[in-house]
Amino acid sequence: MSDKTTVNSPMPGVFYRRPDPEDPPFVNEGDTVEEGETIGLVEVMKNFHEIEADSAGTVGEFLVEDEAEIEANQKLVTIE
Repeated sequence: MSDKTTVNSPMPGVFYRRPDPEDPPFVNEGDTVEEGETIGLVEVMKNFHEIEADSAGTVGEFLVEDEAEIEANQKLVTIE
């Protein structure tokens, strides 16, 4: 049985899975990530804040859609 962690948003805003609309996502489900690796962005008032993996592992599931409005501390993605 593997341990699963959840990356939460530090602030309310809009969640983006890619740096620009034409670019590929930072990570996809099933990708391996290192601790501190950028997995998405939260935009607040035209400022973009990187969301980083808080542990190394495999991206399990995105819990919010790309470009979704999110709340502070909302669960964004699982890492197994």
